Amino acid sequence: MNVQAIDEFKNLFEKQYANLKINQGEVVDGTVVSVVRDFAVVNIGFKSEGYVVLEEFRNLDGEIQVAAGDKFRVLVEELEDKNGNVILSKEKADAVEAWSNVEKIFETNATIEGMVVNKVKGGLSVNLGGIKAFLPGSQIDLKPVKSLDKLIGKKFSFKILKLNQAKGNIVLSRRAILETERQNLRRDVLENIKEGQIIRGAVKNITDYGVFIDLGGIDGLLHITDLTWGRVNHPNEILKIGDEIDVVVLKYDEKSEKVSLGLKQLTEDPWTLVDNEFAVGQKIKGKVVSITDYGVFVEVKPGIEALIHVSELSWTKKIKHPSKLVKMGDELESVILDLDIGNKKIALGLKQLEPNPWDILNQKYPIGSVVKGKIRNITDFGIFVGVDEDSVDGLVHVSDISWDKDYKWPNEDFVKGQEVECVVLNIDKENKKFALGLKQLSDDPFAIMMRNYPLGREVIGKVEKIEDKGVVIRIEENVFAYLPNNETGVGRAEIKSRFTEGGEVSAQVKKYDDRDRKMIVSVKNLNKKLEKENMKDFLDRQGDAKVKLFDIMKKDPE
Repeated sequence: MNVQAIDEFKNLFEKQYANLKINQGEVVDGTVVSVVRDFAVVNIGFKSEGYVVLEEFRNLDGEIQVAAGDKFRVLVEELEDKNGNVILSKEKADAVEAWSNVEKIFETNATIEGMVVNKVKGGLSVNLGGIKAFLPGSQIDLKPVKSLDKLIGKKFSFKILKLNQAKGNIVLSRRAILETERQNLRRDVLENIKEGQIIRGAVKNITDYGVFIDLGGIDGLLHITDLTWGRVNHPNEILKIGDEIDVVVLKYDEKSEKVSLGLKQLTEDPWTLVDNEFAVGQKIKGKVVSITDYGVFVEVKPGIEALIHVSELSWTKKIKHPSKLVKMGDELESVILDLDIGNKKIALGLKQLEPNPWDILNQKYPIGSVVKGKIRNITDFGIFVGVDEDSVDGLVHVSDISWDKDYKWPNEDFVKGQEVECVVLNIDKENKKFALGLKQLSDDPFAIMMRNYPLGREVIGKVEKIEDKGVVIRIEENVFAYLPNNETGVGRAEIKSRFTEGGEVSAQVKKYDDRDRKMIVSVKNLNKKLEKENMKDFLDRQGDAKVKLFDIMKKDPE
């Protein structure tokens, strides 16, 4: 091509675009010609095509979407860079148009959609289609959000609280929209709610005493007692925050706008079927769900618990606490003792599965029979002896251990585990008392003494000890008598001279002291007896002499 042709082409090209006026900073229409590596080549009707960075085509879903033939509005950043290229910006064109859109939305108090793109100090950054706006933490939700990271990349609708184009500031609120929605829901709920209604809600909060259910603008309380017909220690055993459930409106107070809810009321009360399923005397199985000082609660079917009182756990064992015998979760078989459907109470017995050992105790151990057993416990009031495999403990009271020894504490002569023989003294079935005796294995020495030394008998012994109030006299090896001072027959001043240790004493059995188990003797009474006997002998002899003299005088009247 010669020089003249080149000049003509140049003039023609310049003439073609002479009327095309595009200024830097202007927003124009563009069509994507092609996509090359990091750029989209865009025709804006200028003498040369422009370039837009691909990153600017990323949509709210985070995807880059652009292809040849796509049409966009673009802003001319540079008509010619150092390489002679036209640099365009789709984001800035979007921002220019977005500001116009944002201003209209702000003026009309409408809502705008945006995507959370990042965390910033005090809140979140939101992309409003090319414009970055600020969403304060207090305006994100109706309640504090624990994790802001979960919101990044999600789209929401917002209200524009503040707008300052000069400074490029936009402040958003999602909470304002949620509050409006909640108020509308609340109005609808309050207008339609009624007692007995089944309504769906979401678990909002869980406390020790119950669960708060969001019914849509209004919260209702589902008390722990209305969660289930059965036992529950804490509501979180049944529900968790966020669960959506159906509940029954139990009570609604229009003035306070308080709503009481029920969950168990959605099913039939299991107690209505108890009368048909259970009967007194019936054996029944269940699981231990609670253990208290006074007994064990057993779930015999879902929603129905029965009590085994501590007194009904064993015929013979003295149980300090039921946990010594059973533990949580145990499967137990027991017998129904009583049904009180009106008060929703069932009484069970565990010991009734076995024969009552007290019923056959009289047959096995007649009064007066001798039994063997090991000492299980020693107390200040006696010794407990385990008689047999029935674990029936008999009590040897301290008063029945020895005829003579006064025990203050039986462990002076006895130890746990020691085997002993005892005599059965009494069996009290009603009070569950089994009385045994050790001393009854031998005769009562006091009774023997009373037989051998009846009242009025003369006894001879030696002075064992002289006490302030009397004299102790040894009659035999293990037989002692007590001579009170006033029975010595002498004055108090003469006692010590009249009675000396080892000296022989004759006295008369005056009486027996059952309480102190003593033989009381009297020298004074013996002396009186002897005086009477001597007087009688004297009188008898005098009488014989008078008869003989009378006979003599009668024979010889002279």
